[in-house]
Amino acid sequence: MKIAVSGKGGVGKSTIASILALMKAELGDRVLALDADPDANLASSLGISHAEQRKIVTISQQIGLIEERTGAKVGQYGQVFRLNPEVSDVADHYAYKHRGVSLLILGAVKAGGSGCACPENTFIRALVNDLVLFKSDALIMDMEAGIEHLGRATSQGVDVMLVVLEPGQRSVDCALLVERMSREIGIRKVMFVANKITGDADRDFLRSSLPKSEIIAFLPWTDDLKKADRDGVSPYDCLDGATRSQYTEIVKRLEA
Repeated sequence: MKIAVSGKGGVGKSTIASILALMKAELGDRVLALDADPDANLASSLGISHAEQRKIVTISQQIGLIEERTGAKVGQYGQVFRLNPEVSDVADHYAYKHRGVSLLILGAVKAGGSGCACPENTFIRALVNDLVLFKSDALIMDMEAGIEHLGRATSQGVDVMLVVLEPGQRSVDCALLVERMSREIGIRKVMFVANKITGDADRDFLRSSLPKSEIIAFLPWTDDLKKADRDGVSPYDCLDGATRSQYTEIVKRLEA
């Protein structure tokens, strides 16, 4: 099962991605979690301490590796480099293991423009393609607000685009854009999770805003999430029974 989690910044993508990853690992799956958001928060959401986070290798900053595999110097333009660098061993060598989850952090590419034809982006796209198409592990991808790292070829291996949104028009607009972009590149299964719900008014607003879209869960806003962030622990460990049951149902719906 390959799941990409997207949505507007701040809606809770990393929280939801981390809970799904830990839950699937607890169920006995081999889980690979990929943080593809430049504002990387997945390690914190998994409950990895700040001290341990400093040990995690950020892929985009592995200049020597990127230069070796692409045959080009990072930061120099007008070069000829390999468009299909060898990346099949990257997850094994650079993933950080935590509670049954193998975490890879892509990091931000410091280059002149999104999607630039540079060695870093070429390497990262090849890596994402390999993880989606050729790895057998369950893959949870915490995306940025869009589908920057997914191309038409890669999308063939994505089982579900899970779009997270909160009760607000900007969040809805972003969610609908992600849905449209996902379908344009061939992702057939797009589902929505509504987060930070405080009552019926929030549910009614989102249902009316996305009348043709499949909202598979309405997750409540709770003080436990703030407490988890404050205490540096995973939100997964702070779920009440009812919310944990909702996540169990999300997993079932995603795998159906």
